[in-house]
Amino acid sequence: MAITRRQFITRTGLATAGAFFGPSLFRNPLLRRAMAETIGDRYLIVLFLDGGNDGLNTIVPVSGGSVGMRTDYETWRHPPSTSGGIRIVNPLVPSQPMTDMNTSTQLGFHPGLAGLRDMYDQNRVAVIQGGGYPEYSLSHDVSRSIWKRGAPLSTPATGWLGRYLAAAGYLGGDIPAVTIGGSVAGELSQTTTSVLAFERLREFGFPYDFDFNEVDEPDDTPFKDTVFNALYGAASANGHPFMQYLGGTGTATLLAAGSYPALHDAYVNRAGSFNDQYSNEDPPGLNTSTARNLREIAKVIYGVASGAPNVGARFFEFSNGGYDTHSDQGTDNADDQQYGLHKEIGDAIKLFYDDLASMAGESSTPGDGFENLDSKVCLIVWSEFSRRIEQNDNGTDHGSQGPMLVIGGGVTGGVFGDHPNIAESALDEDGNTVYKQDTSNGARSTDFRDVYGTIIKHWLNITDQPTLDSLLPLDTVLGFSGPDYWTAANFDMGFLP
Repeated sequence: MAITRRQFITRTGLATAGAFFGPSLFRNPLLRRAMAETIGDRYLIVLFLDGGNDGLNTIVPVSGGSVGMRTDYETWRHPPSTSGGIRIVNPLVPSQPMTDMNTSTQLGFHPGLAGLRDMYDQNRVAVIQGGGYPEYSLSHDVSRSIWKRGAPLSTPATGWLGRYLAAAGYLGGDIPAVTIGGSVAGELSQTTTSVLAFERLREFGFPYDFDFNEVDEPDDTPFKDTVFNALYGAASANGHPFMQYLGGTGTATLLAAGSYPALHDAYVNRAGSFNDQYSNEDPPGLNTSTARNLREIAKVIYGVASGAPNVGARFFEFSNGGYDTHSDQGTDNADDQQYGLHKEIGDAIKLFYDDLASMAGESSTPGDGFENLDSKVCLIVWSEFSRRIEQNDNGTDHGSQGPMLVIGGGVTGGVFGDHPNIAESALDEDGNTVYKQDTSNGARSTDFRDVYGTIIKHWLNITDQPTLDSLLPLDTVLGFSGPDYWTAANFDMGFLP
């Protein structure tokens, strides 16, 4: 049974727009960097909390500080004894200092985030407060697109990491990135290199065609491999850039289809029991989609570190849904909705880094791919917006600024940026915190582009200013100015060495 072009794109997992819509748009020599000079022996993972995570009940004010923030918090969030109350009574306070430097307010984690609290105490979690952007949108779709593109006031077709991949010199024959899911994440969108998309490695493969009525027919896969390799080889030899690009991406996909599935068995058969821990019910909470998705990433990282042929992905994206908590959001109770969401990601991330540390223990040669592996993987967590400061009857409506998390052994742990001012006088007409870049009337906002830029500069090693400016242009380039816009970048935020 022949398959359609759409089915082909979906089933191969190639799914990169560039494979079908044209060659690279990035020809400026300032944007062409040698890959060895950029990410090197590191990895970057992006986790998207889909739905708008309630930041005020994620990183929670514990004491009042100079502005009485806990008092304001208790004004907005009803006590649990009230029907539908969502106040967090007992936030998890780490043993390491966790303080908003602007107000001296002590902060704590939501009780569901015990795993991240433990990692914070090991200086492996950076809490970045007040992440947002100017002229914020309360639309899920619009705000998701803005964060993924890294461009609040313009509409580039590429994602912020996609632009990085182009600047770093990756070409159509390279596969530097993977989305765990059915399609390529918006962050990785670009027209320069290949990106794989799959849900489970052991089910990934080149689709060719399917005829379920001919199950007894002999396997003709080797013949199809020969034909497709010949087609892609001819395309690569063609003088037209578009044909060359098709040839490179096609050949890369064939190689990946023959190489990536084997990573499953290699990972499962290694020493240790981490494969089972990701899907165990005990301790509760680990048999989750977040844990299973991180296990797929662990399999690829294990393959790269062990030198598996034709495996080189170092950028990953996946998402977890359920954060649109208009109702039944809950509090400290283990059966509550947000508690369960937070426990899912907190436990899974901690297990994942424990797994990486176990792999690092398998290092046999100084300088090999496993050495210090848990310090080579950086994970960034974001959501398209936070929730309203004042709760509704038993949940929260769409809000504006919220915390971002950057996690890993190579991260400088601590609190960065200012907690948004939640006093009634500081909120806008919707009851949300206001994005601004000055410090009048309270805290300065953290523009999410400063977080992206810090990662690009200090983790991915693109340091020259013209390239950074081209990847994340200031709002002034578009004619915007003043305290309500991003007019001065801070790509040295300090959460990375």
